[in-house]
Amino acid sequence: MLPLDGVTVVSLEQAVAAPFATRQLADLGARVIKVERPGGDFARDFDRAVNGLSAYFVWCNRGKESVVLDLQDQDDRDLLDRMLGGADVFMQNLAPGASQRLGLGAGELRRRYPRLIVCGISGYGEAGPYRDKKAFDLLVQCETGLVSLTGAPEAPARAGASMADIAAGMYAFSGVLAALYEREQTGEGTTMDVAMLDALGEWLGQPLYTDIYGDAPLRRTGARHPSISPYGPYQVGDGSKVFLCVQSDRDWIALCERVLGQPELVRDPRFADNPARSRHDSELTAILTERFAGWDGEEVIGRLEAAGIANARLRTMAEFAAHPQLAARDRWRTFGSPAGVLRGLLPPLCWEGREAPMGAVPALGAHTAAIRAEFAAAEPGDGQQHRRGTW
Repeated sequence: MLPLDGVTVVSLEQAVAAPFATRQLADLGARVIKVERPGGDFARDFDRAVNGLSAYFVWCNRGKESVVLDLQDQDDRDLLDRMLGGADVFMQNLAPGASQRLGLGAGELRRRYPRLIVCGISGYGEAGPYRDKKAFDLLVQCETGLVSLTGAPEAPARAGASMADIAAGMYAFSGVLAALYEREQTGEGTTMDVAMLDALGEWLGQPLYTDIYGDAPLRRTGARHPSISPYGPYQVGDGSKVFLCVQSDRDWIALCERVLGQPELVRDPRFADNPARSRHDSELTAILTERFAGWDGEEVIGRLEAAGIANARLRTMAEFAAHPQLAARDRWRTFGSPAGVLRGLLPPLCWEGREAPMGAVPALGAHTAAIRAEFAAAEPGDGQQHRRGTW
């Protein structure tokens, strides 16, 4: 058994944030029924990168059942009600106000289904002047200031992954886990909401505190750390770049003595501690670059490893896919999809003796007929009913 075997999630979801959250639940064994509008989740059409399927959709929707419902149709709306009568969790990230207009507001659902855990994901929260503002990942990255921190000094940049969506999805996922635990103690469900603005804002706590209380404006520094030095990419003799990180005075001494062979730098007042090294980062960079010019990347990495200095190579996504550490730990699996067998990484959480099911990515409406049959309306007097936990 997996931890969430027997838990059923009905999700009225689209794009990334809610689908990412519910995929985590599916990976832990929950049954996730993805309700799609006629035409499907628009993330199905974001790209055609995965053998004709959307990379976004493949990433966020493995292991789910897809049912197509027209919630403007009364029969389909009644079917959804019957599904919710047997659900443990309802997740939605519809446009602001849409769930209320459909009669799926949290208050109404909790009144009808007291044990139901209701989780909504929005862009900016359930109140305030931005409540009805449309929110997509890049826009929330802008509103939280992340874009102002990312990129080179001359130009801001979007972070290379959907950080606002991922942050909101992970807080919704952890919130549902906490609510399931709480329900075991109280017997009652709960209502929660996660705003993308709040979730990404939490992840930006360090630069936020630095800006509020610091005495210097925040800078964009490309791949370099804005407040720790040396920390970032350094040119080496074969034209490649090696990334290294020195986070303590002990590491600084090891770098000077065992890698650079320049122990006198330890006592140089320009580099006496991290704040000093950060202020003199350009001078320190010049010293490292000059010393590394006589070595190729392999030799620099070897010297850093021998001295216990944290380091990394700059890899492309293809190089990450071929990473020797992933291969050595047997992290790749295959799973089904409408485009055939695909491969993907196991979820990060490793359970002793258990493994995520790596279920298939569903075709649009692949489970509609089966779910309509499972939740068919009972004929008067036939004694059939759907109760929680009897799916």
